[in-house]
Amino acid sequence: MIYVYIVASAVLMLCGEWAFDIFRQSWSFYGVPLIFIGLLLAFILLHLIFVVAVLLLTKPKTIKKPCESFYRALLKYTLPMVFSLAGVRIDISGIEKVPKDKRFLLVCNHQHDFDPAIIYYALPDSEIAFIGKKDIISQMPLIANAMLKLKCMFLDRENNREAAKTIVNAVKVIKADENSVALFPEGYTNQTNGELLPFRNGAFKVAYKAQVPIVVCAINNTKSIVKNLLKRKTVVEFRVLDVIEPSAFLELHTNELGDNIYSIMNSAVNEMKK
Repeated sequence: MIYVYIVASAVLMLCGEWAFDIFRQSWSFYGVPLIFIGLLLAFILLHLIFVVAVLLLTKPKTIKKPCESFYRALLKYTLPMVFSLAGVRIDISGIEKVPKDKRFLLVCNHQHDFDPAIIYYALPDSEIAFIGKKDIISQMPLIANAMLKLKCMFLDRENNREAAKTIVNAVKVIKADENSVALFPEGYTNQTNGELLPFRNGAFKVAYKAQVPIVVCAINNTKSIVKNLLKRKTVVEFRVLDVIEPSAFLELHTNELGDNIYSIMNSAVNEMKK
């Protein structure tokens, strides 16, 4: 999107008689670049204000597919610009493994609150709805507001009945071909040096009940984004490690499946840290 605004700024600079008057001035050598930069920053600022207003500040109502598609398009064209401005480069690998003709359950390790944004950046057209902890609603209400518009769901870990309802809802969303679902089986943001926390294997019930593939991913270095902001570039790595078809896990107990995925993910995370 930033390239569109670069072109738009250049076109605006060259349109109208006022532009040619500027080029004739003695200060045009430095004035023209400054005006161009000013126009570009204005476009970017207006874009970000619009996105913040639409995604974060407006109250979500019943989210129908056209509205959801609009919100996802906003995210798709905004995240690359935001990451570029923040000096974040995302190295992506393995996304060719992700199913394109059917829904899936995506699981990934969880290092920072930025992880969902990285996943949305890497898989912008997969229509992913995250299952997040219910605490987000009270701790980060604006983020929760945006998540609701992307059909995300919230899970109450302290209430087994409510947690079961969230799992059932996630299964319905997948079976109705509305969205794929993503979750972090660790359950919490990892506060260690990147080592995986034990999995909450009940999360895999979504894949069992919906009978969809499990897309196993790993992410590394999102914690450095804030630390490096305005100081140096940050390289974040996102890998799609494996896609496990239902035929390979339906006969397994959730604990067995969890152990297998934990082993795959843990090996990748340790390799990425090196």
